[in-house]
Parts: sequence; structure tokens; C-alpha cells
Amino acid sequence: MKKISLVAFDLDDTLAPSKSRVDPEMATLLDELIALVPVCIISGGRFEQFSMQVLDALTPGPHLRQLHLMPTCGTQYYEWAGEDWSRVYSEELTEDEKSSVIKALTDGAVELGLWEEKTWGPIIEDRGSQITFSALGQAAPVDAKKQWDPTGEKKEALRSYVAALVPGLEVRGGGSTSVDVTRKGIDKSYGMRRIEEKLGLVNDDVLFIGDRLDDGGNDYPVKAMGIECIAVEEWQDTAVVVRRLIGELSASVSTPAAH
Repeated sequence: MKKISLVAFDLDDTLAPSKSRVDPEMATLLDELIALVPVCIISGGRFEQFSMQVLDALTPGPHLRQLHLMPTCGTQYYEWAGEDWSRVYSEELTEDEKSSVIKALTDGAVELGLWEEKTWGPIIEDRGSQITFSALGQAAPVDAKKQWDPTGEKKEALRSYVAALVPGLEVRGGGSTSVDVTRKGIDKSYGMRRIEEKLGLVNDDVLFIGDRLDDGGNDYPVKAMGIECIAVEEWQDTAVVVRRLIGELSASVSTPAAH
């Protein structure tokens, strides 16, 4: 096994079902992994989403210093400060940019017939450094989200519509029903470069695990920058990978002591 100095994960459909709390099994595996190697979670959700889905399920302790959080696709970065999470940076959009994006998303969804009447929570959310359109609302059930746009055609149509109206910003497909807008050039590769700089790492030191590594998927920029990636479809696949990593990392730590 190559030396791994950072394991990075997507969140929705990688560590947990979309917008859902991690399974207790996955929480235990994350605790064990974080104790062995630095871990980064990078996803389109807000910090509050990270808290609900993952942080509240982890065991408090000094090992959390090895956990790095990158909400809103890396436009924000949080680290453990000993007693609480501290925001290191946030690439905020201006109020004018936010207004333009919200109008473009609303107009595009209506014109393209994608503004749904039955929704679960807000359709458009201001996340400070990112504006996110969720066709069925932020709290839509996983099954409904999977059925809404299985081919990705609806998201791509809206992404193209909005991108033409806000050429100075980055518009990309997010999760199964979402479109995310951030500052230009900022996607998950931006976040990964920032964490590499902070930890003094290069691409070969990093392993990334995600469910949208296909060309056009929101995890693809990480693959495109040359980081080794493992594709999964659901958290159970990730659990298999993490169990193997824990075994290999534990063995590499214990082997020198045996001599």
C-alpha cells in the first residue's frame, strides 16, 4: 500500500444517504480512521449539515484535530480548535452576486419546467459562499431525489441556463437534484489544493472516496487533478473500503514496533 497521509471523502451517498445521519457503523469506522490518519470531508452542504450528518455521531476527543471539514465544496474550511470547530476561511459571494444567481436559478427552473410544486424545504438556499438549488427541497426523501433526474439531463439543462447568465461565477451540478454556484474556479479541486497546502502534501499522498467521480460529477474535479480516487455508490461500499484502510494503516503502524 502506498503511504497515505490524507483520506478525503464526499459526504452524501458516500458516508451517509443524502441529507441523512451517518449509520453508527460508519461513525465507528470514521472514529477509528481519524485516529490513524488525517481525514477531510468535502461536500456541497453547509457546516450545519456536516454537524447533523457526521459530527454529532462521532466520539469527542483529541483525535478530532485530524479531521478537516470543507463545506460548500471547499469554499469554506473548518478545523477543530480543542473545544469547538473554528472557521479558517470562507469565500463569500457578494450580495449582488447572490441576487443575480437566485434570479437566474428561479427563472431557469420556471422556464425549463423544473420548478416543482411538491417540495420538502427550501428550493434555493444561500450558504454564504455558495447558492444551491435543490429541485425537491433541502429535506426531500432519498427515493424521491433518485427518481427525479436519473440521467442528469434536468440538472445539466438548468446548469447551462444559469451559467450563461452569470459567466463570472462557477455553476456546476451538485447532488442528485441540485445545482451549486460559487466563485469562479472553485470546486472540490480547489478545496483539495487548499488542504494539501495546509498539510504540506502532494497529490500522491492523498486518497479520495466519492460517488460522483464520473465526468461532470461534482467529485470529478478531484480525479482530474490527479489524486487517486475510489468510486462508491453508497455508504456500505465506503464502509468496506474504510475497514480495509484501517487494517492496512494499523498494520503499517504496528510493524515497526515488532522489530
